[in-house]
Amino acid sequence: MALSTATPERRHDIDWLRVIAIGLLLLFHITLIFQSWGMFIQSEKTCEALWLPMGAIVVWRIPILFFISGMGLCFAARRRSFGGLLLERTRRILLPTIFGSFVIVPIHFLIEQKYHHEALAYKPNLWHLWFLAYIYAYVLFWGYALYCLRTKENALVRMFRSILRRPIGIYLFMIPFIIEAWGLAPEYFGVYVDNAHGFFLGALAFSFGFLFAAIGDAFWNAAVKTRYINIVLAMSLFLLSMLHFEYKPPHALSSIESMAWILAIFGFGFKHLNKPSRTLSYLSQAAYPVYIIHMVAQYAASYFVLPLGLSPWRSFVLITVGTFGACLAAYELVIRRVDLVRPLFGLKRRKPGESGSAHAGPVAQTG
Repeated sequence: MALSTATPERRHDIDWLRVIAIGLLLLFHITLIFQSWGMFIQSEKTCEALWLPMGAIVVWRIPILFFISGMGLCFAARRRSFGGLLLERTRRILLPTIFGSFVIVPIHFLIEQKYHHEALAYKPNLWHLWFLAYIYAYVLFWGYALYCLRTKENALVRMFRSILRRPIGIYLFMIPFIIEAWGLAPEYFGVYVDNAHGFFLGALAFSFGFLFAAIGDAFWNAAVKTRYINIVLAMSLFLLSMLHFEYKPPHALSSIESMAWILAIFGFGFKHLNKPSRTLSYLSQAAYPVYIIHMVAQYAASYFVLPLGLSPWRSFVLITVGTFGACLAAYELVIRRVDLVRPLFGLKRRKPGESGSAHAGPVAQTG
C-alpha cells in the first residue's frame, strides 16, 4: 500500500536526519583525537575501540549531508525565483563561509599552536568549512539546471518517477556513484576534503538529493519499501569491509555500502521521524551554527582535558561533553540572540517580537 501523497510542507524527518548527521559528525571528529592517524590535537593515548562505531559511518557521514542540502535547495526553490534563491544562498552560505574562514577557523589554529608551544600566527583557512564552500559552488555553477527540475511536471522528473513505480528501481541511482568512485579511484573512499573525489561525489549527492525531493512521493515510497533490504545490505558490506578488507574494500563496494546506508536512513526516517517537536525546532536551527563553531569548542576542550593524563575513554567523554556544551552555550547565549551575529552563522534576522527560534539555516531548510 502506497504512502499518503499528502506530504507536509515541512519535512520534519529531513530536519531530524540533518541534526543527527551533524551530531554524528562532531562525534566522528572527537574520535579522531584518539586515533594514531588523526589530524587534530591528538591524544598520546590512543583507543582503537572508539573507532568501531565510527567506522560504520565513515562512508556516508558527509554524502548524506550533501543529499540533505540538495533536498533543502529543492524545497526552497518551489517558493522563490532563481535570482531570489541565489541571493538567499549567497547571504546564508557564502557569508558564513567567509566569516568562518577569517574569524572562526583561525581561533582553533591559535589554540593548537598554543597547545604545541608554537609561535602564534593568524591562519585564515576554510578547514572544516570546505563543505559549505562546495555547496555554494554547486548552487552557483549548476543551480539553475537543478532549479528547472523542481516540479513534478518536468519530463526528467516524470521519467524517474515512472522508474520508481517499482521500488527496485531505486537501485539504479547507485550506478552514477559507483562510476564516480571507480573512475576517480581515491586513495581512501571516506576522505572527501581536498580531492576530486569529494567534490564530484558531493556534486552527485547534492544533485540527486534535489532530484529525490523533486520526484516526491514515488521516491519516498520506494525508500520506505526497500528500507530493510538496504539496512541489511549496508550492515553486511560494513562487516565485510571491516573483517575482510580492513576498512579498504574496493571502491565499488564502498559506494554501494554508502548508498545502502543513506537510502535505508531516508526510508526509516520518513517512516518514523516525520513529526514536529519543540526540541527539533530548536536543534534544527542550532545545527548550522554548531557545525561552524564546533572545531573551536573541540580544540578548546582538548587543550584543557588531554594534559590531565586521563584514560582515553574518560578524556573522550569530557571532550564530548565540553564540545557539545560549549557549542550549545555559544548558540543559546550569543548567536541566536544577537541580531548582528545571526547572519554570520547563516540565520535570518529576527522579526520584531520574535524569540529567535523560527528560522533554520540553509543547510537545514526543508520546508
